[in-house]
Amino acid sequence: MEIEICCGSIQSAANAKAAGATRIELCQNLNEGGTTPSYATIKQCVEDLHLDVFVLVRPRPGDFVYNDVEIQNMLEDVRICKELGVAGVVVGFLHPDGSIDTKLTRRFVETAAPVPVTFHRAFDRCKDWRKSLEEVIACGCKRILTSGCQPTAMEGKETLKELVRLAGDRITILVGSGVRPDNARALVEFTHAKEIHGSCKVRTDGGYEETDTETVKQLIHILNN
Repeated sequence: MEIEICCGSIQSAANAKAAGATRIELCQNLNEGGTTPSYATIKQCVEDLHLDVFVLVRPRPGDFVYNDVEIQNMLEDVRICKELGVAGVVVGFLHPDGSIDTKLTRRFVETAAPVPVTFHRAFDRCKDWRKSLEEVIACGCKRILTSGCQPTAMEGKETLKELVRLAGDRITILVGSGVRPDNARALVEFTHAKEIHGSCKVRTDGGYEETDTETVKQLIHILNN
């Protein structure tokens, strides 16, 4: 079982590492759905923490329809991420009607190569998930991070199960949103997913959310035993 921990800061990444995590999705501004982290944070996670870092490339909160200025900014982010030695990049592009922007997705897959691309939860806003699955596969993405087009993975478990079945070995369905130690095993057994994505966040005394080492330990233990 592959476990990816979503981390919104360098401290969260360090906490995940201390718990035994080896792979993270790195971003910032998690309370707004996540945006691209600083280059210093990426560099430190790769070089000092020695984690497999999948970087969210997203210039702003909101929808997943981007203008030319934003696209150029994102392409440069991908190039820099490659130079920093990341294990993957995470993107997602839609048209205003909710269909996958396949042209733009292919462009980012080509720019990122040989670094693998995960299509993120923009997938959960698509208008036809069966068609979108085939389109994302055709674009060359290696993973889809999804909650089954519902607010949480448990709510979307029926769709997730079907996505895993339809995807087969063509693409990995990375199951995320609301994944916790108390539901992870049941979710995996129902959907047959091979990769799980969780944030394992707690609110600190300082009033912000941070990845919790003990919760990550519990998640890893439950899924690997």
